[in-house]
Amino acid sequence: MASVTYDDVTKEFDETVAVDGLDLEIADGEFLVLVGPSGCGKSTALRMLAGLEDVSRGQLLIGDRPVNHVPPAERDVAMVFQSYALYPHMTVYDNLAFGLRNKKVPKGEIDQRVRNAAQILDMESLIKRKPKQLSGGQRQRVALGRAIVREPAAFLMDEPLSNLDAALRVQTRAEILKLQQRLGTTTIYVTHDQIEAMTMGDRIAVLRGGVLQQVGKPEELYTRPRNVFVARFIGSPAMNVVEVESTSDNGRDMLTSKGFEIDLPEGMLAKVSTDGADGLTVGFRPEHLELSGADDGSGRARIPAVVDVVEYLGDEQLVHLHAGEVPLMAKLSVDAGRVEIGKHVTLALPLGKLHLFDRKTELSATSAGP
Repeated sequence: MASVTYDDVTKEFDETVAVDGLDLEIADGEFLVLVGPSGCGKSTALRMLAGLEDVSRGQLLIGDRPVNHVPPAERDVAMVFQSYALYPHMTVYDNLAFGLRNKKVPKGEIDQRVRNAAQILDMESLIKRKPKQLSGGQRQRVALGRAIVREPAAFLMDEPLSNLDAALRVQTRAEILKLQQRLGTTTIYVTHDQIEAMTMGDRIAVLRGGVLQQVGKPEELYTRPRNVFVARFIGSPAMNVVEVESTSDNGRDMLTSKGFEIDLPEGMLAKVSTDGADGLTVGFRPEHLELSGADDGSGRARIPAVVDVVEYLGDEQLVHLHAGEVPLMAKLSVDAGRVEIGKHVTLALPLGKLHLFDRKTELSATSAGP
């Protein structure tokens, strides 16, 4: 096991900068998730660490050892790909043992490692089968086992659950987490799925266009996003983001959009930078909206809106609305009944859940409460 460090790492493909000055430290034994949309550079960052791509500038370290020019086979990392990449003519046992045989590991040690990995992954009964006799989830476990038997300093996982159906993804996600907690091996996990990122990572690093946007614990990115991109990318459904104008009149601070107004707590605008006050974007999450009741007191904004579409999910409903010209999304409980399409409703929003962003830079101008 070892720590991993990206020190101002850049990767260029001709005129395209895939990763731009990445500074990131992953602690020994940490589970770090690299997340972002397609083409953001997360897989390239992983492939550089594995030695499958050269580093254009900067330095990569595994532990205290620079590895920029170390061959992939000597980096002591094991990679799990989106594709299982199993040898179809070999049994599970032979698939697990193949890499160790190539390294001339003694036969007795190979057998011990293979059977230990099979026990860890609960696939002892499968070791005589061939890949075509396995389900998708079982094949993915074999791919994980092939990484485990190497006993590497770090696991590198590049979207390993993408080929699984929804139910199997949840199951395998839990298996990977239990496995990492049991082995304590440093793990870097790449995904475009923010739900995977939120549920699996000790920390999450969000990339956009090859640039690191924010790194932190899942709850930190959810409650204190650094910019609009992180705010909308983390959380499902995505955060509502609305351009507003801010005014102060006789001690009354107000945000005005093309569909509703929000009275702010006294002094809140004073915490916003001068540039931000000239043009703000307000953000609030769909799950923080509620149907307004008669007992809604101070500390809540009231937003009149009209229901456009309702997605019923059993215990909750995703409601698409518009407030004037502003489209909104609310995640509401069904306890009070299903919302009807075309109905005029009033939404209540706790002011402590508001996020304010500078419209020009898209950086956070003030943070929401805990």
